[in-house]
Amino acid sequence: MLALKLRAPLITTTTHSLLLNLKPHNFISFSKPTSNFFTKPLYTSLFSSSLSSSTSPIRSSTDNTEPYVSCSLPHKNSLKVAVLLSGGVDSSVALRLLHAAGHSCTAFYLKIWFQEDFENFWSECPWEDDLRYARGVCDQIEVPLEVVHLTDEYWKNVVSYIIEEYRCGRTPNPDVLCNTRIKFGAFMDAISNMEFDYIASGHYANVVHPGANEPSILELSKDMVKDQTYFLSHLSQTQLKRLIFPLGCMPKDQVRKLAMNFDLPNKERKDSQGICFLGKIKFSDFVARHIGEMEGIILEAENGDFLGKHRGFWFYTIGQRQGLGLPGGPWYNFRQFITGITLKFCQFRYVVQKDVKNNVVFVSRNYFSVDKRRRVFRVSSFKWLSGSPPNQLSDLQCKVRHGPGFYTCTFKWEIGQDGSKDVAVVHLSDDDQGLAAGQFAAFYQGRRCIGSGVILESWDDEGFRVCEKALEIAKMEDKSKLGKPVKIMVKPETPKNPNLKNDAKLNTDLVNA
Repeated sequence: MLALKLRAPLITTTTHSLLLNLKPHNFISFSKPTSNFFTKPLYTSLFSSSLSSSTSPIRSSTDNTEPYVSCSLPHKNSLKVAVLLSGGVDSSVALRLLHAAGHSCTAFYLKIWFQEDFENFWSECPWEDDLRYARGVCDQIEVPLEVVHLTDEYWKNVVSYIIEEYRCGRTPNPDVLCNTRIKFGAFMDAISNMEFDYIASGHYANVVHPGANEPSILELSKDMVKDQTYFLSHLSQTQLKRLIFPLGCMPKDQVRKLAMNFDLPNKERKDSQGICFLGKIKFSDFVARHIGEMEGIILEAENGDFLGKHRGFWFYTIGQRQGLGLPGGPWYNFRQFITGITLKFCQFRYVVQKDVKNNVVFVSRNYFSVDKRRRVFRVSSFKWLSGSPPNQLSDLQCKVRHGPGFYTCTFKWEIGQDGSKDVAVVHLSDDDQGLAAGQFAAFYQGRRCIGSGVILESWDDEGFRVCEKALEIAKMEDKSKLGKPVKIMVKPETPKNPNLKNDAKLNTDLVNA
């Protein structure tokens, strides 16, 4: 019998109830509030500040910034801009560029941290550290800084969704959800009566605003490696029309140079990595805390061999190799034709399928085999940045994850019985072994991002197949009858033959090649 070991919730009752008293429109102000819209609840005493209450722009004394403000709407008269400030370098440079362009800026720090129960993971609270940097950046140019408490909104609209998706065996993208539902969702609602012209952030993307009666356009950043249009691809036209991304017209290295030129207090700070709300917490620890652990089995997809046990299918995603707890093998020998040297190669096992109902993970050594191609998938839950599906869906490119890589693709609607177009079939130009249900597929026409949808579980006949024997074993109620896992061969010791002393190095060189 499998036992589900649930752990205590991440947020303690005391802490959570305290945060519940903070409504979504509650702010901590580091300058004179511009209206009675603000309150000064929790943590105000920790960060008292005597910033100037003036919101009029003060021109920077830094060297000429004119070449770098082209994505900051410099041609428009002084705009009232709400700038999302995280304490990192990117958003700080974005603020300085908007200020240099002559706009009236107010900075906002979004407090979404909720890991009080993980306090042993660091020596000081991470959001306090971020806030100190944000305050220092604002102090330099006397821009007011407000703190917006969106912890409850973040939990409800992002974290709870992620937990439920993992319970169902899917792999959502927290950053896409955070942008859509929090940064440009709940925050946008919170400041709706403050009459800001635009909202800005340090994202690497470019928004083109043609005119009042024409839809705004999301375009790729100049820095294709850092480009974040994938994370912004699920926004609505209403959201996009109100956004400015000052960093969309420059590469990352230039942003770093500007941070040095501006002498920002965080100019040496490293870029944040990982999921935005976790900080230093390992994602596996987060999942274990909220979903728990439930022992299951790992089966070889091709033959049904019982290889080992796992902590719960929700800890694994399609294409995962590390963290399976299996030896790195089996190893096999190959005698090189030219040199006559015997080489030892390791075939790692990858997660290829998950049986959510029976808590079984299927793995294979043939994940990258030609006959296991993965280039066809179905997509639903579309959001089109123009507000409606494009008339022409030809000449499309697709991204299935954040990064510079694109696939050329074809797109075909599946017509429902009622004539609806809710699901589409996408054919990529090449194989992608990392496709996972719950992730987003973003679509592009040239440099323009047109929208995105959510990848479904359903695959066509080209998907990875699990043999009938493995499927039958997965359905067994009493899996203790399987006995012990099969023994996986591990790498044999290096022979003491002096003629093979360079064997290991040659192995490494060939694998790397």
